[in-house]
Amino acid sequence: MLHINELTYRIEGRLILDQASAAIPSGHKVGLVGRNGTGKTTLLKLITGDIGQDDGSVSVPKGARIGHVAQEAPGGDASLVEWVLSTDTERHALLAEAETATDPHRIAEIQIRLTDISAHSAPARAAEILAGLGFDSDAQAKPCRAFSGGWRMRVALASVLFLEPDVLLLDEPTNYLDLEGTLWLESYLKSYPHTVLIVSHDRDLLNRAVGSILHLDRGKLTVYAGGYDDFEEARREKQRLESKLKKRQDDERKRLQAFIDRFKAKATKAKQAQSRVKALARMKPIADQVEDRVREFSLPDPKKMLASPLLRLDGASVGYAPGQHILSNLSLRIDQDDRIALLGQNGNGKSTFAKLIGGRLKPSSGEVWGMAKVEVGYFAQHQLDELSPLKSPLDHIAELMPDATEAQRRTRLGSFGFGADKADTKCGNLSGGEKARLLLALTAFNGPHILILDEPTNHLDVDSREALIHALNDYHGAVILISHDRHLVDATADRLWVVGDGTVKPYDGDMESYRAELLAQRGSRLRNASSARDTEASGDPRASRAELRRLAAERRAELAPLRKSVQAAEKTVEKLTTELAAIDAKLADAAFYGRDPAAAQKTVMERGHLAKRLAAAEDAWIAASEAYESATADGIGEAE
Repeated sequence: MLHINELTYRIEGRLILDQASAAIPSGHKVGLVGRNGTGKTTLLKLITGDIGQDDGSVSVPKGARIGHVAQEAPGGDASLVEWVLSTDTERHALLAEAETATDPHRIAEIQIRLTDISAHSAPARAAEILAGLGFDSDAQAKPCRAFSGGWRMRVALASVLFLEPDVLLLDEPTNYLDLEGTLWLESYLKSYPHTVLIVSHDRDLLNRAVGSILHLDRGKLTVYAGGYDDFEEARREKQRLESKLKKRQDDERKRLQAFIDRFKAKATKAKQAQSRVKALARMKPIADQVEDRVREFSLPDPKKMLASPLLRLDGASVGYAPGQHILSNLSLRIDQDDRIALLGQNGNGKSTFAKLIGGRLKPSSGEVWGMAKVEVGYFAQHQLDELSPLKSPLDHIAELMPDATEAQRRTRLGSFGFGADKADTKCGNLSGGEKARLLLALTAFNGPHILILDEPTNHLDVDSREALIHALNDYHGAVILISHDRHLVDATADRLWVVGDGTVKPYDGDMESYRAELLAQRGSRLRNASSARDTEASGDPRASRAELRRLAAERRAELAPLRKSVQAAEKTVEKLTTELAAIDAKLADAAFYGRDPAAAQKTVMERGHLAKRLAAAEDAWIAASEAYESATADGIGEAE
């Protein structure tokens, strides 16, 4: 069990943790949440021992290994698989010693220990983790130095997952992942056999991958059972109850004080008055529930509305070198009220497409109509580093408002949540979330017709993400969104475009159907990998064809139950997806609510129950696929 015992920590005199306590049982998956700046990352550093507490303690079971992602991305000439394998220092040392050991007893000890830690299956496990995080077999063979910083941070994440520590600490791991990688990580964490403490603002991840929420607020820690939605509901109920208790207590304090004030001077009542003075002193006050209001976003609308389409792509192709197209045959249109989310794995060309729309890349062939009239605002995470660390938000906004008064500039900053306390702060001292707010303010400053947002929520807490959703829904321009945050996509996008196979195509389904397709594709890859292993095994020259047929029959018999489980789970998912689509079609009819409000309300509840059943069915599908994969990886294999 991970114990946090009355932990106290200060930064430059400011109290971050105030006798905070919590206990996380072994094997539990816990999401650590709280507003930006409350001290979540600090708490992880205290658990790892990277910094020391002022008071209190952190304890883990004796011998338990704590794992967290390294701050520096791996580099050098080692391939990705080699790097991941090298992080298991015990395995590395044992394999090296096995090459030179001559004492029979020591050789036996080495081999037994290598078997205990599954050393010989380690390369396959490392490759599987890297594949889940978006690295195909070709990429895994490349040196670490060949990848950008964000991709190398994925390798660092793969390394700590590969080590499988007893206590796994993750700080916003999805910041470096695309939607596909986030879905894989969600599945991986659900089946992780040890304790997990994860800092994340991804609602879907916190609803699906953890069993409880650890809330850090005003230096205190509180544990809530369930996922993030359960936490929000329980916290609101707790606040309502404490608000009622506080009112009741305030009334009682007033009554006691009134008695004291009235009778303290009367000899006949002095004793009773004194007893009430003591009662008032013993009454522990219930703290006011002061809910920090999240700062809102305000996106200025385009100054001049244009007729649709804003942009039209006609057979356009784009790339970074002559004759080398990243995307081809693009024939699409963007209208003034569009909310379009781009789906697809990192590296497929989402950012390339965004740069084409934003005018940062010219089409190498075909046409993009409308660029001359359209103003585009482009937000990308790497631009955070381009903010001058010595300039304040007020300095940055002054460059865009040279003729405005200081009051006008501060008012404009205030619309993006920069009050007097932050407007003059140097950017180098702003948090990641505050920098993201400032960059979004600068991006949308002139009211662009098209707003391109490439992972806008990476540094925003959950409440700030909700504020961004409201701002995007109120904005009257078009939005092109690239995000791994499924809640953001679900709440804002009304059109989905898939970037893959060298082009961009509209997707007719919703995020749930896209998630189901990704799971199906993953299952298909597992079956293909199994088939490839079987083909390799059947090439053994020492085995006769009759023997191979016999082995193949045995393998098919062993795999049959697992394969049937995968197929049954797949059918269940398909059935529930169809039922959910039918209900959604019924609810999409606005007249339905007027005809029979009671039936409409019942249908809404049915949809909620069905959505939960679908999520459970998909989890069962994942588990069945992983069991099938594990069986094939252990050598059961399947031969045709």
